[in-house]
Amino acid sequence: MPNILICDDERDIVNALKIYLSDGDYTIFEAFNGKQALETVHREDIHLILMDIMMPEMDGLTAMAEIRKSFNMPIILLTAKSEDTDKILGLDVGADDYITKPFQPLEVKARVRSQLRRFLTLGGGHVQPEVLSHGGLSLNDKEKTVLVDGSPAALTPTEFDILKLFMQNPGKVFAPSRIYEAVWHEVSLGNDNTVAVHIRHLREKIEINPAEPRYIKVVFGQGYKLEKGR
Repeated sequence: MPNILICDDERDIVNALKIYLSDGDYTIFEAFNGKQALETVHREDIHLILMDIMMPEMDGLTAMAEIRKSFNMPIILLTAKSEDTDKILGLDVGADDYITKPFQPLEVKARVRSQLRRFLTLGGGHVQPEVLSHGGLSLNDKEKTVLVDGSPAALTPTEFDILKLFMQNPGKVFAPSRIYEAVWHEVSLGNDNTVAVHIRHLREKIEINPAEPRYIKVVFGQGYKLEKGR
């Protein structure tokens, strides 16, 4: 199910866009300035953003420039007719499309579907380096190898994919169901124990003391995360 972030400082516009997209199979996230949008993008797996330009605290163009440093999901700008210069600048900075206020519901839905189809068909997500490093961990995605304090760790493909997910998102909490869906590429139907067993085995291979892990921590009642600042 695609995750869509709607960012506009006018709550009526956010609510209207939610209604327009309510008949689609989407999960909607809200933000009311560019700073909130950045926080959401780093916290959630967002597949498309509808972004207003003129907002308090951080405007849409500044937020988009920051987002483009790490993410390549489609961004559709929400603009007024008088903002032609900003439309051009937005496309230069990294916007994929724009919709002019007042919105036509059919146009909004069509543009969202088009951008999501392109993104999900061609593939996208975080812009990630080939080698990920975190504390004493080093993961080479091309060679499918992991070093722990300089020594190779013999991970199974599933353990490797779980570790990669964590290392791509340090500090982010993942529910077991989200881990299962990201690694096994299918809907989780009560697979929490499966995830827990694989994480226990992964810890045995990367932690000095698996009972007191340095890296993969449990967040009570929420899931697991890779501890930041290592």
